[in-house]
Amino acid sequence: MNCRNHLLVGFLACGALAGLLLPTRMHREPASQHSPVQARAQVTPVKALAGTQAESLKPIDYAREVLPILSNQCFHCHGPDQDSKEAKAAGFRLDKRKEAVDFEMIIPGKADKSPVIARVTTSNNKLRMPPLDSGKPQLTGEQVATLKRWIDQGAEYSEHWAFVKPQKPELPEVKDKAWPSNGIDYFVLAGLEKNGLEPNAPADRHRLIRRLYLDLIGLPPTPEQAEAFASDPSPDAYAKVVDELLSSPRYGEHWARQWLDKARYADSQGFAEDRPRTMWRYRDWVIQAYNRDMPFDRFTLEQIAGDLLPDPTMDQLIATGFHRNTMTNTEGGTDDEEFRVAAVIDRVNTTMEVWMGITMNCVQCHSHKYDPIYHDEYYQFFAFFNQSQDSDRHDDAPFIKAPLPDQPAELEKLRRQVDQATQALKQAGQQPFVLPKDKKAKPEVEPTPEQKRLLDAQKKFEDFNSRIPNALVMRDLPEDKRRETYVFKGGSFLSPDKEHGVVEPGVPAVFHKMPADAPRNRLGLAQWLVAQDNPLTSRVQVNRIWELIWGVGLVDTGVDFGFQGSYPHDKALLDWLAYTYQHDLAWSTKSLIRLIVTSSAYRQSALHTELKQEIDPYNRLMSRGPRVRLSAEQVRDQALTIAGILKLDRIGGPSVTPYLPDGVIGQSFSGVKQRESSGADLYRRGVYTYWQRGAHYASFAVFDAPSRDVCTSMRSRTNTPLQAFVTLNDRVYVEAAQMLARRIMAEAGSDPPARLKRGIALTLQRDATATELAALGKVYEQSLAGYRADPDSANAMAVGPAGPLPEGMDVAQAAAMTVVSNVLLNLDELINKP
Repeated sequence: MNCRNHLLVGFLACGALAGLLLPTRMHREPASQHSPVQARAQVTPVKALAGTQAESLKPIDYAREVLPILSNQCFHCHGPDQDSKEAKAAGFRLDKRKEAVDFEMIIPGKADKSPVIARVTTSNNKLRMPPLDSGKPQLTGEQVATLKRWIDQGAEYSEHWAFVKPQKPELPEVKDKAWPSNGIDYFVLAGLEKNGLEPNAPADRHRLIRRLYLDLIGLPPTPEQAEAFASDPSPDAYAKVVDELLSSPRYGEHWARQWLDKARYADSQGFAEDRPRTMWRYRDWVIQAYNRDMPFDRFTLEQIAGDLLPDPTMDQLIATGFHRNTMTNTEGGTDDEEFRVAAVIDRVNTTMEVWMGITMNCVQCHSHKYDPIYHDEYYQFFAFFNQSQDSDRHDDAPFIKAPLPDQPAELEKLRRQVDQATQALKQAGQQPFVLPKDKKAKPEVEPTPEQKRLLDAQKKFEDFNSRIPNALVMRDLPEDKRRETYVFKGGSFLSPDKEHGVVEPGVPAVFHKMPADAPRNRLGLAQWLVAQDNPLTSRVQVNRIWELIWGVGLVDTGVDFGFQGSYPHDKALLDWLAYTYQHDLAWSTKSLIRLIVTSSAYRQSALHTELKQEIDPYNRLMSRGPRVRLSAEQVRDQALTIAGILKLDRIGGPSVTPYLPDGVIGQSFSGVKQRESSGADLYRRGVYTYWQRGAHYASFAVFDAPSRDVCTSMRSRTNTPLQAFVTLNDRVYVEAAQMLARRIMAEAGSDPPARLKRGIALTLQRDATATELAALGKVYEQSLAGYRADPDSANAMAVGPAGPLPEGMDVAQAAAMTVVSNVLLNLDELINKP
């Protein structure tokens, strides 16, 4: 039995751990699987006034109460897409008040006489709306009552909340004025008080510091760091740690990961061939941008249009790799223009999703069914990206040489050596030595010493120059080669609508106008995305950062702020944060994160009571601290950190490939295979892992890391048995358990209880409880007895893949402690934020 199988069998046999230390991941808080309407209902308290006269007199909020009903059940036929057969058959629109009233489907002030009410309540199946065969759900009694109240109150329309520029609301009044630490807390506490809840007490200091480290740098603290904070009585102890972590280079490595998902960063081209490509210079730019706290508006400008800035620097050109992450299809027989267009379409959809939180992909084929974005407007937006030079080429041109900081000086030194050797050759009256074309062939004559010197200098220069990495960049065509953009009928690049005429760059009319002085190119588009009057970008970014920290956004549908998106759980808080981020904090992401993690709301314990389960099951009211599962990269990085083998000696560099599972070698039709790294490269942070789209790192995939074929704004959080099998048996985690066992034995001496206490301290950064020590002690003693009787199994468990034990270390004890260490690395408390 190999060490992995033996470990699994031995682990599952330890009944003492049942319900205590097993990775009880079914107890984790699940991601919401409910529709936006259902999700909102879950945090809405039952009011005694429901259905009473007081409730019927309450003014209707069109954007919050009526628009979701119309959008979900009516706009498919009676909405913006008037070219569809459904819309032509319907004959009128409900998304426009004038049309609905003029068509006399809605009679303001007279719900009982409005045909729209008759059509949603009739028992005649032929007249019933939505049609029974439409696939749309019928309106509930509550929804009908809402529509009636709205019409009786005048059927007033208002703009969709997300399309209105956020203003900074006043801080709400709260009863417990001592609790708030900053503005966030006033909104959170007001919501809790309104729903009859109280905040949790602060988390204990060991758990709090662990939470903070994981959120800010993605790695746990050492036991000593946790203890230093726990015993620091100074009032600014917490703030000091926050600032230290935000200043750490580990911060950029952690926060870059979520942006790389949005940027669809990968180290291969995608599609069937999936050949390698050099993109890691862009990944490193993102890490450095986060570490430097580049303001988000500048972060936007450089990625969308760094090449169009005046005298762009190399870094600004590298930044444009954001939109060079699109896939390239090098398979024989494919149409390069088809896949060039596919890349442009991806850039349109990604830009709108990442910055505006709006789905644009359906508008490629027809006007939006729900949001007021039209088919021709899609190609106006398309025109911004249609002039780029890249065209689905095998070599991924255009690209630049992007030397690392220490490379230009060395390259210049080698160039001078070539120049000196060339000059010496001329002084000797000799010609350079047309080596044979066949490199294996022997030259007819031997080169002179001067010629050899030049050949050697040239070879060194060329070898070094070939090691300077490339960076894929955006670059527009020259004026005389610019493409004409047309609307594609049905979204097909083969059907340009020439009758419609050439389409010029532009933005959807429903949103704010482009700045008057903005050029009609990608730079102007970037300026539009971060303009002062843009209602969406600041909200979208704040919501994503909030969701990354809390596990749930202030808006559930973070990828859809349109008509079908969910209404914010706390719109006032969202707008306060959005305004603060854009104006008061000048787009500083570090400052926004600092604001969130220094709030009293964030510092609550994660204790979950029955009352809070009933009223706030998904923690949308922030009634307790955030406790969610770690990301795929964090799970691995944490295990290596605890084991003492994570390598943090440098930032950036070429991607690396950690251990691959037996029998799984990432490869593509091109025949290019991933190769396992060696030495220190096996233990680098997850952000540096080689990302092959067709076969991305298996254990990351199991923990919901995307392939990055397309933009992923927010990862799923699933809960499957495969995740436990990975952390139990994957070679990375077996080696981590072995190295953790050796670390525990080296640091805690020979006393078994002391070793177990040290194990808990290393993994969870807190003291062990008596119950935990008893359970772990039983595991250790049972395992030790088994390994004493079976030296071969003990050797397999303790030695491979970590290698020979330190001199003098007992094999059976090391094997038993490896089992204990594997248990520790699978704790539910470890896999989740505390």
